[in-house]
Amino acid sequence: MSLNDTPSAVRVHIGFFGCRNAGKSSLVNRLTNQEIAVVSDKKGTTTDPVTKSMELLPIGPVVIIDTPGFDDVGELGGLRVGQTRRILNRTDAAILVADAEIGLNDFDRELIKIFKNKNIPYLVAYNKSDLRKIKNLSDNEVSVSAETGEGIEELKNRIGGLVTADGGRRLLSDLIEPGDTVVLVIPIDSAAPKGRIILPQQQALRDILDAGAIAAVCQSGELKKTLDGLKDKPKMVITDSQAFAEVSKDTPEDIPLTSFSILMARYKGFLNSAVDGVRAIECLKDGDTVLISEGCTHHRQCEDIGTVKIPKLLQRHTGKSINIETSSGGGFPEVLSRYSLIIHCGGCMINEREMRYRIKCAEDAGVPVTNYGTAIAYMTGILKRSLGVFPRLSEKL
Repeated sequence: MSLNDTPSAVRVHIGFFGCRNAGKSSLVNRLTNQEIAVVSDKKGTTTDPVTKSMELLPIGPVVIIDTPGFDDVGELGGLRVGQTRRILNRTDAAILVADAEIGLNDFDRELIKIFKNKNIPYLVAYNKSDLRKIKNLSDNEVSVSAETGEGIEELKNRIGGLVTADGGRRLLSDLIEPGDTVVLVIPIDSAAPKGRIILPQQQALRDILDAGAIAAVCQSGELKKTLDGLKDKPKMVITDSQAFAEVSKDTPEDIPLTSFSILMARYKGFLNSAVDGVRAIECLKDGDTVLISEGCTHHRQCEDIGTVKIPKLLQRHTGKSINIETSSGGGFPEVLSRYSLIIHCGGCMINEREMRYRIKCAEDAGVPVTNYGTAIAYMTGILKRSLGVFPRLSEKL
């Protein structure tokens, strides 16, 4: 996988915020050395968030986000400000672009307050330093000029010091040793992308290779033959959650078993919440509404996991008449209090900050939340086994 193929969800998201005509778009263009954002002297030129994937050392792969002005006005302006607020939920580092000729205004100060409340590391970039110099800059302020390029390299270096690429997180390489064998069960069904495997499977395969371990890949119907053909017992078997029941039957009890979805929930930082929330399935009553949410948008097949398979499992397991609502991509509902349970995907297509934001919103609304892999393992009676690779979590059950 080349740098340009690095998924957006594992890149650091760096947002540029500020008022109209502060020069956000000009600064983004200068920083990236590309004309990715339309620039003009007219206020409100940027009407939608604009993103650009690039490499920014020493961080590595990042997503640069240019946002609409936070001081936009009118009905449409309010919608644009709403877009900017939503971008903050997936921003790992923020750059507040202020006009050096004006200095900080009330909108800028409100943004700084939001950065602090959301624990987003930030810098203040005083643009147009060619027209006016800001004296006595603080440690998190920098003077730049999108017009002349002054201070751009310093800005890049300062951004690089705000965050790290992944915080040392690993999908599974910390669970295995060099020379271990890991069996990956990857069903090829109607929902599988033609000619490709999905992102969590790609990431697991790469993480195994990075650990100096060996990956054996098969479909669920070939698992027994694959296990019989191995000279040594594998360290673990990882399966697509949809094949949990079949794979569990064919995997000996002394071989740890888990799923890509469970590993992804751990990687995104919400596996503990998913395990705690899954018990709410037993409390569902007739007429309750369950939200099934995915972080990506894809063409749904006839046996789609979120809209078909999990609802069927819920109906069969609970015996209740439950209302199902779904969301996908960035369309996570703002009001969650009417849901009795949220079942989220593993979150492979959204970054950790946005995933944590969604979990926090659910917790604030008092709504239990779990994820696909945890819910499926629970309803097929193998949750404790599927968490065996995480002893502390398994002991909670």
